[in-house]
Amino acid sequence: MTDPIADAYDVVVIGGGAAGLNGALLLARSRRSVLVIDAGEPRNAPAAGVHGYLSRDGISPAALLEIGRSEVRGYGGQVVAGRVSAAARTGDGFTVTLENGRLVSARRLLVTTGLVDELPDVPGVRERWGRDVVHCPYCHGWEVRDQAIGILGSGPMSVHQTLLFGQLTRDVMLFVHTAPQPTDAESEQLAACGISVIEGEVAGLVITDDRLTGVRLASGTVVPRQAVVVAPRFAARAGVLVSLGLATTEHPMGVGSHVAADATGLTAAPGVWVAGNVADLMAPVVGAAAAGYMAAAAINADLVAEDTRRAVTAYRDSRSAASERVSASAVERHDHTAESTILFTPEFWDARYRSTDKMWSGNPNPRLVEQIADLAPGTALDVGSGEGADVIWLAARGWQVTGIDVSTVALDRAAERAAEAGEAVADRITWQQVDLLSWSPPPLQFDLVSAQFMHLPKEQRERVFQRLAALVSPGGTLLIVGHHFSDLQTTVPRSPRAELYFTAADVAALLDRREWDIIVSAEQSRGATDPEGRTVAIQDAVLRARRRS
Repeated sequence: MTDPIADAYDVVVIGGGAAGLNGALLLARSRRSVLVIDAGEPRNAPAAGVHGYLSRDGISPAALLEIGRSEVRGYGGQVVAGRVSAAARTGDGFTVTLENGRLVSARRLLVTTGLVDELPDVPGVRERWGRDVVHCPYCHGWEVRDQAIGILGSGPMSVHQTLLFGQLTRDVMLFVHTAPQPTDAESEQLAACGISVIEGEVAGLVITDDRLTGVRLASGTVVPRQAVVVAPRFAARAGVLVSLGLATTEHPMGVGSHVAADATGLTAAPGVWVAGNVADLMAPVVGAAAAGYMAAAAINADLVAEDTRRAVTAYRDSRSAASERVSASAVERHDHTAESTILFTPEFWDARYRSTDKMWSGNPNPRLVEQIADLAPGTALDVGSGEGADVIWLAARGWQVTGIDVSTVALDRAAERAAEAGEAVADRITWQQVDLLSWSPPPLQFDLVSAQFMHLPKEQRERVFQRLAALVSPGGTLLIVGHHFSDLQTTVPRSPRAELYFTAADVAALLDRREWDIIVSAEQSRGATDPEGRTVAIQDAVLRARRRS
């Protein structure tokens, strides 16, 4: 299963292993829009099970990831299969480029691409990797306990590795191979523990009936062994980080290359976090998951701080703008008092529509056009129909549409325009004057319920959106689109009342995930023209959900 990709997210997570999925889970639970892009190359894929992970001990790596993907999706996060070719900073955020050319924007990045195990160049090692050739006593030691184990020396940690496996079996040998000779102190430790040291290079592993049975030395001697332990060199998968100007550095323990970061995973590139093996070469699965959690918490805190700064700026600007408007004229003072007290009444909207021959463009809302293109026509409810552009567009495509609005002036105008579109269109439309704040229709009526740019104070908005969701029939679609509060920082006219704006995650949080699948929950950019004729980038909050059948 893969999810549809939106244009913009709060956070894009690159890498869908334990670190990435756990980070995405926490972010989705924090009501962030989050996309996980997974190349499908988990490091531990050859292993039969994940171990040392409380409540999940022994689970297969594939099963663990499938559970993680399901949990992320359960909170509105999205997980897609794909490979990221590059990422670049654009303004205050990032543009992520997938190999197929798809571009996605993000406010923050969490990179959890893991590492590659560079195995010793010994015949048989790669073929048996994750089975009877292992490296970690905590991840796989129990599975080879009491067997005849050989440690393939390859680096400065070989003696330490030998001593760790020595507590799991009485029959363990260190094959010096290409590792440095043990020091006098190390030789004494090995002898005291009853561990044999085998000189000479290893030529290969002996496999009999799909089982490892021995280690062949360059001299031709075969030493019987049932399991072999190696110490790979770890190389962080850092291609996307390199494209952001970051470089890998040698790990202090000399075991490979990693990407340096602080305790939360924040790198030297602002807005870019790392977690899991790309940063911590020695982290087991449970440690990688914990690192993803910590990085996600830091990312969310950073976004909260940014959102708060923006809200304060918008609040100050709105207070200043409100003061200027109050002093402008008595008529203008009346208009903005109305916005605060009677904005949602029939009288207010009838007066607004009478003030102009044409309030809206006459074109359907672009998010409606994008989001329902793949739906078969059925019954639809368009909420806040205005002059009817969305209703007419739906009806022309075969939908049986009910268009509702609080203003009878708007509905009369919409009906006239529907008639101009032809009898085949007009006959598919029912117009109805409705006050949403008191409307209580029967549930489960419509295959599609669409509310485009309907802005109410939070308490009323949540009540109305929940009522609209109840109208969607099993298998039907709920589409809610609104202006994002970040538009207050542009020159496009917007009401200064911050309480009127919402995010896609705000709407998703109103839906019972046992009944709904979240198809899209994101802030998406588009161009708009301000009063000076300039093209300005604005953000739409887009929530598309399907009621389960």
